[in-house]
Amino acid sequence: MSDTFLRRLYFVAVAIFLAAPLVVVAGVSVNEKQDLAFPPIGFSLSWYAQIFLDPEWRRALIASVVLAITSAALAVAIALPLAWFLWRRIAPWANVFQLLGVAPFILPPVITALGFLTFWATTGFYGQPWTAVISHAIFFVTLPLVTLSLGFASIDRSLVEAAATMGADDRKVLRTVVLPLILPYLVSGYAFAFVLSLNEYIVAYMTVGFTMETLPIKIFNALRYGYTPTMASVSVFFVAIAALVFGLIARFGDIRRLLGAMSSDAN
Repeated sequence: MSDTFLRRLYFVAVAIFLAAPLVVVAGVSVNEKQDLAFPPIGFSLSWYAQIFLDPEWRRALIASVVLAITSAALAVAIALPLAWFLWRRIAPWANVFQLLGVAPFILPPVITALGFLTFWATTGFYGQPWTAVISHAIFFVTLPLVTLSLGFASIDRSLVEAAATMGADDRKVLRTVVLPLILPYLVSGYAFAFVLSLNEYIVAYMTVGFTMETLPIKIFNALRYGYTPTMASVSVFFVAIAALVFGLIARFGDIRRLLGAMSSDAN
C-alpha cells in the first residue's frame, strides 16, 4: 500500500473516532420517547424545541448567551489596548504583560476557578451575575490577545509611520489605519471567546454557583433528576453554534493565518 493511501486511511480513522461520540449524542437527541437509546427509537425534534419552549431551559439559554456576549466583548476590550501596547512598546519588560494575559488560560481551569471563587468570596460579591462576566473575560482574554497580536504583527509599520508623518496622532492612526487592518483578527478573537464562554462550566459554577443557571450548569443540575434527550439536544446545539461561528471565520477570513500559520501569499 502506498504512503498516500495509508495517510488517507489514518485521517479517515481519526475522523470517525472524533465524530462517533457526536453521532451517538445526535442520535439520542432525536429519540421519540424520553429514553437513552441508540440507534434512536422513533424520530422527534421535540427535544430541540424544549430548549426554546421550556421556561427553565430558555432561561438558561438566555443566561449563557448574555454571559458569552458580554464576557467576550470585555475580553476584547482588555486585549486590544494590551496588544496595541505590546506592539508599539518593544521592551523586555513588556513581555510581563503578555505573560499576565495568557496566564489564566494556561493554568488548569480548576485552579483558575478556585482563584476566582476565593477572590469574589473575599470581596463579598460571590454569586453576583456580573462576577461571571468578569471572570470569563479574564479567563478567555488569551484568545483575543493572541489573535490581535497576530494581527498587529501582520501590519506594515511603514503605513503607521506614513500616517504619523502626515500629522495623524496615535488615536487617528489607530482608528483609520490599524483597526481596519486588524478587524478580522478582532472578530475572530471575539468569536473564539464567545464560543468557549458559551460552553464553559467550572468557572461560571465557581463564581455564581446556582444563582445563575447557564446551559452547562443547567445540564449538571438536570442530571440529578434523571436523563432527558434535551441534554443531548443542547450538546448538539453547542456543536452547531461552534461549527457555524468557526465556519464563518473560515469563509470570510484567512483561518490559517488567524491560527498563527503563514498565509499562502507569504510563501
